Amino acid sequence: MHSTALALVQLGSILFVLGVLGRVAGRFGMSPIPLYLLGGLAFGQGGVIELKSAVEFGHVAGEIGVVLLLLLLGLEYTAPELVTGLRRSWLAGVFDLVANATPGVAVALILGWGATGAVTMGGVTYISSSGIVAKVLNDLGRLGNRETPVVLSILVFEDLAMAVYLPILTTMLAGVGYLAGLRSLAIALLAITCVLVIALRYGRYVSAIVDSSDREVFLLKLLGAALLVAGLASALNVSAAVGAFLLGIAISGSTAQNAAKLLEPLRDLFAAIFFVAFGLNTDPRSIPPVLAWAILLALITLLTKTATGWWAAHRQGIRRLGSARAGAALVAHGEFSIVIAGLAVSLGTVDKQLAALASAYVLIMAVLGPITARLVEPTIRLLQRHPTPPPTPPALESTEPHPGVRTE
Repeated sequence: MHSTALALVQLGSILFVLGVLGRVAGRFGMSPIPLYLLGGLAFGQGGVIELKSAVEFGHVAGEIGVVLLLLLLGLEYTAPELVTGLRRSWLAGVFDLVANATPGVAVALILGWGATGAVTMGGVTYISSSGIVAKVLNDLGRLGNRETPVVLSILVFEDLAMAVYLPILTTMLAGVGYLAGLRSLAIALLAITCVLVIALRYGRYVSAIVDSSDREVFLLKLLGAALLVAGLASALNVSAAVGAFLLGIAISGSTAQNAAKLLEPLRDLFAAIFFVAFGLNTDPRSIPPVLAWAILLALITLLTKTATGWWAAHRQGIRRLGSARAGAALVAHGEFSIVIAGLAVSLGTVDKQLAALASAYVLIMAVLGPITARLVEPTIRLLQRHPTPPPTPPALESTEPHPGVRTE
């Protein structure tokens, strides 16, 4: 078969299968990300069917998917919201960072992946999936709950932390010197500061530049600006993802709302291809040796993420049930963890098993997150309905029921 025809057949097959997998995921109320990763593993090197022609397209499409993911994430926030969220959640954010990055760092060092591998895995286990968390909160009708602002403020802190973390990781992966690394970090911090100032004071002008009443013109300007800014950011070793995120923050008001509606279908398409492309480049035969580590990391970060949300909500005066819901909401990992692992693997400076470990870990956490969020409320209610009575001293034993115990 002609090479172009073969590429079209393979790409069409992948997109059709993605649609089927997405429908299956929706039927069971789960995120499609694990199924997209499994699809990529099935069609890549070492999979059931190897589609080489699709890998080449998947690389470029995957990069566009990352840009759109981060652009849409930036569009969800305004600069005042970011500043307010940072003030409100910085202590919980620091606790979140230490508690959830540490397991990934420790495992990477145990496996002998060095400082670069440790920094990479720390990011993979640290950041929750904003997309999955938002979808779960919406599906469960919890957007108006008292604990939801606490969850969102922690997610905002994580997203801002990524804007600093990604340039550091990119510098380490590029293998540049200490001074060059400091320069890249300084450029990233300067860019973040400038964008926040511009968004706070001159956001309407940025919005006016990309805005248009013509949908086609609006889409072309948005996508062109996003790719241009992402490319310039990448050239400065700041990370294309951060560039797209900052552009999204700078666009505000009705322009941001219209842009989000217009770009969502494109985001979903290219993001799905991105997850598949990551799976295509991961040999499924490399997963079994690191599966036990992935399960261990999943169990540890399930506890640490839950503890983070519980503690942060409890500090805001939220009761046990709301605190438990906040903790469970943060469990899911997804797009950002894969972005981090994909960045590391694409530059070829970390152990190839890191991609396998990240894939297995995200597969587990992306499934575990929504399940935990759904089960936490009935579990807490069941425990509250049947509290454990305190032990009675022998000298005070009585046949009367303890006043703290509900009799049936």
